[in-house]
Parts: sequence; C-alpha cells; structure tokens
Amino acid sequence: MGKLAIVTGAGQGIGEAIAYRLAKDGYAVAVADINRETADKVTATINKTGGQAKAYYLDVAQRNEVFDLVAKATADLGELAVFVNNAGVAFIDTFVDSDPQKVERLLDVNLKGTYWGIQAAAKRFIKQGKGGSIINAASLAGVEASALQSAYSASKFGIRGLTQSAAKELAQYKITVNAYNPGVVRTPLRESIDETTSKIKGLTVPQQQANVLTEIALGREAQAGDVAKLVSWLASSEAEYITGQSIMVDGGMRYL
Repeated sequence: MGKLAIVTGAGQGIGEAIAYRLAKDGYAVAVADINRETADKVTATINKTGGQAKAYYLDVAQRNEVFDLVAKATADLGELAVFVNNAGVAFIDTFVDSDPQKVERLLDVNLKGTYWGIQAAAKRFIKQGKGGSIINAASLAGVEASALQSAYSASKFGIRGLTQSAAKELAQYKITVNAYNPGVVRTPLRESIDETTSKIKGLTVPQQQANVLTEIALGREAQAGDVAKLVSWLASSEAEYITGQSIMVDGGMRYL
C-alpha cells in the first residue's frame, strides 16, 4: 500500500480535477462523493490510466459517515497522507428570500462537513504519528462576500476560520492545514450559478459571463486544473512550512 489522498466531492468539477492530479502525483486516491455514478466514473478513469483509486459514497454533513470514510479508505488503500475537504454546495438567491432549508443544508455540507473532515483526518494523522496535510475548499466569496450568495459566503468565511484555528492546534503534530480560494471556475456548479444569477439580474447568460470576465485581471476564467495544481503543491513536501494559509486562485480578481 502507498500513500493515500482522500478527496471529498471528487465526482465532478474541482474535486474531479484534484483527484486526477493527486493520482498523477502518485497517491492512491479515495474518490468520495454523494453521487455514486460520478464517483465511479472518476475512479474508473484513474484506474484505467495507471493510477489507483476506489470510490466511496457519503454525505459529508453526517459526521459518522466522514469518520467511516477515513477508516474504510485507510484499511483499503494505506496510510493517510492528504485529506482534501472539497465537497460543497451553493445556491443563488437574494438575502431576504433565501429558503431556510437551503441555508441549513448549505451550512451543514460546506461548514460542518469541513469541520468533520478536519476532525476525522486529524485524528487519523495523530494516530499514525507522521504528520499530514489537510486542504480545505474556501472561495473568493470567503474573502470578499458576494451578493446573492449570503449563505455560501458565510460558509466560506467560516472555512477560512476553521483552517486557521486547526492549523494552530495541529502544528504540534506536524499536520498542516491550508485552504484554496477559487474565483470563477468553469464547472457544472458554475453553470448553474450563471443561469440563476442572470435571471435575477435580467441578463442573458452570455452577458452575465462577459460582465464577470471584466473583473478578472488575467482575462479568463479558471479551469478546474488550475486549482488542482495548487492543491498538488500544498500536498507536497515543498509546502511543508506552509500552514494556516488561504491562497487565492482567481486570476487577479482580488489582491490581499
């Protein structure tokens, strides 16, 4: 058995790209997702191209399922080296009209799910006694709040706080905790965001997308692989002295 990377929300979008990149880097990858079909597809692709992967199905909002994921994946694929809390959901609506059930579900998945992931990974790393890397999905919306994304922004600001707090507590065990802040990334989730935002603003989807492009200094949206490159580096020994950080991957939409 080799070194193991667990990636939640790995069935599509950014998580899928991260799973492929970490497999390329030589990790055995636990492809974890609530969607069995997409998790199986990503797993099959990694295995067919010479990597090692196994699919796991869970709802990260359920703490026991996250802990079960770590136990099963380490039993199947080896010692944990990297845990990527990538799973997340989003919805677009005005602050005053946001559906309370959608708000609760988003906070359960994004914020609590990341909390449980950090907990489960940290306990395993401490037991193994060799340190490790925890990498969380924050967002540009967690650095500068976005209109029409109040709950999402709140969850991503919270993830940045969890990242800093966990980094301070877990450094004594040689566990690093960092986060990535994507800007506009062309994924299935982004397609849904563009469609809903354009309707609320009375724009066509192409008009909405063109408006966003004017805010990106590099003049293009990110690809999921752009984020995966950062995660690959954060997971490597080259980033062993980096912890508690939340790094932008936004093409220059905001400068900290």
